[in-house]
Amino acid sequence: MNYIWCGMLLLGITYGILTGNVQQVTEAAIASSREAISLCITMAGVTAFWVGLMKIAENSGLVKTLASKFRPVLKFLFSRLPEESRAKEYLSLNMISNMLGLGWAATPAGLKAMEALAALEEERRTTDRGVASNEMCTFLIINISSLQLIPVNIIAYRSQYGSVNPTAIVGPGIMATAVSTLVAVVFCKVMDRRKRRV
Repeated sequence: MNYIWCGMLLLGITYGILTGNVQQVTEAAIASSREAISLCITMAGVTAFWVGLMKIAENSGLVKTLASKFRPVLKFLFSRLPEESRAKEYLSLNMISNMLGLGWAATPAGLKAMEALAALEEERRTTDRGVASNEMCTFLIINISSLQLIPVNIIAYRSQYGSVNPTAIVGPGIMATAVSTLVAVVFCKVMDRRKRRV
């Protein structure tokens, strides 16, 4: 990926020099750098906000309540995960946040879930050190497919950039993410059965 980005940058700069647009290339590089720094600061602030919110939800018992409501789904997806595992709380929070389109809230919960799953795998020692467990792979695939009922971030972006109907994305978004999640679940179950047979 680094080679691709490096190649694209060099190609653009070379083209700008050959066509006599060095000034525009320089201005674009400065403007892009300014925008990148601004975006990083914004992302750091928003991430800090959601991490703090997750900690409040955890301390107030909200995470445990959500985990108990989400238990049937987790039992189906992660059948070998122990009932008392803390990972279930974080898995629930991550999945619910993704469904509501709150990716900023889902990310810290997802990282915590991976840490808990890694700790559980360390206790079991069923795979080689550094090899992802079945639960970790399943979570990653489900997280990437990410069923979204209300894509809050996309609606906000569309509204910010002047869309006439920012919520028009909701219907197509639900359909697309429902299909991707269904495919992800089927894939995980098929691979899990194949692994058990080996």
